[in-house]
Amino acid sequence: MRINFTFRNLESSDGIKAYASEKVAKLQKYLRAPIDAEVTCSMERHNQQVDVSIVSGGRRYSASEVSDDMYASIDLVMDKIDRQVRDDKGAAVGRKRHASAEILAAGGGKSS
Repeated sequence: MRINFTFRNLESSDGIKAYASEKVAKLQKYLRAPIDAEVTCSMERHNQQVDVSIVSGGRRYSASEVSDDMYASIDLVMDKIDRQVRDDKGAAVGRKRHASAEILAAGGGKSS
């Protein structure tokens, strides 16, 4: 797993890096391929923005979120990414199950 951090208009923080890394690592249980992540933390006036882009197994998941607190922004953006990963994983499982059902219906699953 490789995670690149970019901080714009604020100082780099080990706490933010550790928190975001922990959240990204939780996605590894859904994704078989290695994770390549870009996390951008920026601040404009009083808004804390987090942009996350994850590439794994040829798929790209990305989201952005703005709030008053950087940790809250990380939580919100990772919820969006988690939903994208789960939806994509569910669609892949659904396609496999649908294909298996068609094969069985055609009589290809039994040997007589």
